[in-house]
Amino acid sequence: MKYVIIGNSAAGIAAIEGIRSTDESGEIVLVSDEPHFTYGRPLISYYLMGATDPEHMRYRPADFYEKNNVRTLFGVRAEKIDAEKKQVVLSDGKTLDYDKLLVATGSRPFVPPMEGLDGVKKKFSFMTFDDALALEKAIGPKTRVLIVGAGLIGLKCCEGIAERVKSVAVVDLANHVLPSILDEYGAQIVQRTLEAKGVKFYLSDSVARFEEKTATLKSGARIDFDVLVVAVGVRPNVELVKNAGGEVRRGIAIDERGETSLKDVYAAGDCTESRDIVTGDHKILALMPNAYLQGHCAGVNMAGGDEVFDKAVAMNAIGFFGTHVLTAGVYTGDSFEEKEGDKYKKLFYKDGYLNGFILVNEPERAGIYTSLIRERTPLSQIDFDLIKNSPALMAFSSKARADKLARRV
Repeated sequence: MKYVIIGNSAAGIAAIEGIRSTDESGEIVLVSDEPHFTYGRPLISYYLMGATDPEHMRYRPADFYEKNNVRTLFGVRAEKIDAEKKQVVLSDGKTLDYDKLLVATGSRPFVPPMEGLDGVKKKFSFMTFDDALALEKAIGPKTRVLIVGAGLIGLKCCEGIAERVKSVAVVDLANHVLPSILDEYGAQIVQRTLEAKGVKFYLSDSVARFEEKTATLKSGARIDFDVLVVAVGVRPNVELVKNAGGEVRRGIAIDERGETSLKDVYAAGDCTESRDIVTGDHKILALMPNAYLQGHCAGVNMAGGDEVFDKAVAMNAIGFFGTHVLTAGVYTGDSFEEKEGDKYKKLFYKDGYLNGFILVNEPERAGIYTSLIRERTPLSQIDFDLIKNSPALMAFSSKARADKLARRV
């Protein structure tokens, strides 16, 4: 059996592990346009902070590819899938035959049209290790940095460089930071943390035009900068499957086994759409845990096993200078909240189920809340009043406790 995997991040690595759990001898070839050993993408900001190094950024041990008998093609781009011939055409002109193929191509930065942007010489994205290395070369103690985007990517970049440069300004059209995962109260805590490090925010505003090293905002404010980082969002890399005739919506359409509409072609990770277990909608859930679980499931099935991944849910775990944010699910229905200084908890529930939560500096037992959402546990089966204030296994029935403990063994 010949397996080809396109992509070297969480989904691709998980697929290798899934394949090897079922097929110990089949040929595996991994293709990646990045030249690096697999690494944890969330760690690139910590690299800039000096809190980690390339060796400790590795997502798996140094002998991972060798132990799993994987042939790696780094710095090579997959250009085309020929689904009829079952071949992948590479950027170096070579082709790879496959019996089973996994597309785990992730996403790329979205750069919106902005007047004068082409005239900005020092502009960067912040998604890959190479992005971080390039940005590192461009900054110094006297550098003024402008970041367009106050979402997850923009603020992690902000954290990575805040103490290495002269100033950081952040612009976003939203009225608060992290608008995709936080409400205004939770966002204020994160914003205060970053402002304490000297970061200046321009919210409910956007860039009208760039002129050399100056950005003029629609409000009329002017920001002088030396380095620009554009971090307004991402787009899934769906072109390989789309051009091969596969079904693509916003992301690549897959079933619960990870299969696309193309025969023997699977997909996993940020380039795909998942069925959100809370809403039932198919959407892009660009999250590392989902990517890993999708990839492992696809790998098992590519190797002839039988596995489904039907527990996809939106969730985030992220920190900024000691302020920790955990979120999951959707924010619909009734809510329960607790506020105490820089601690914040908000739970969302509807029709007898926990649908989502926001936890800021409240990490205790977040796993229980996540489990309630992912497993769709009826709140009638637990002591929800106890769960609201002090999530613990004691809130579950004795049978439910036994089941959960058994899963840990």
